[in-house]
Amino acid sequence: MILVKTQLGHHALKDRSAVALSPRQRAAFIMIDGRRTVDQILSASQAAGVTADDIDRLVQTGVAQEAGADLPAYAPTTAAELAPLADAAQPTRSGNQKRYDAAYPIACQLTAGLGLRGFRLNLSVEGARTYDDLLALGMKIKEAVGDDKFEPLRKALKN
Repeated sequence: MILVKTQLGHHALKDRSAVALSPRQRAAFIMIDGRRTVDQILSASQAAGVTADDIDRLVQTGVAQEAGADLPAYAPTTAAELAPLADAAQPTRSGNQKRYDAAYPIACQLTAGLGLRGFRLNLSVEGARTYDDLLALGMKIKEAVGDDKFEPLRKALKN
């Protein structure tokens, strides 16, 4: 079974108080990318002590769901699609905050795709609460993923 993050799950990445996850559950959640199977996630996160119960908890709390299972008719998946929603919800956001809002999901996706190799970098991205924090991690992300994959993040940070 392949899992994807829900909108609640993306919100939980930004606001740790949205859903209480244990460190093991958070480690597994970071690896959910819509491509890996549950078995692959369990195998890759075995060193962190992640169990099938941790994965089940992610589904039960609504931060993850089976890919293709009752997906909403419209689920924004790119930073460009998410930006108008963020703007509508908070119309007084500064330019740097808007850039952060656009760049953060891209940075999470890039670093989550690195697996255990990028686990610490992914945690640093999740801990980035401001545009400046995220900008400071830019070069590390670029080194980890390469120029081509980094380009969307570069554009989001510059716009």
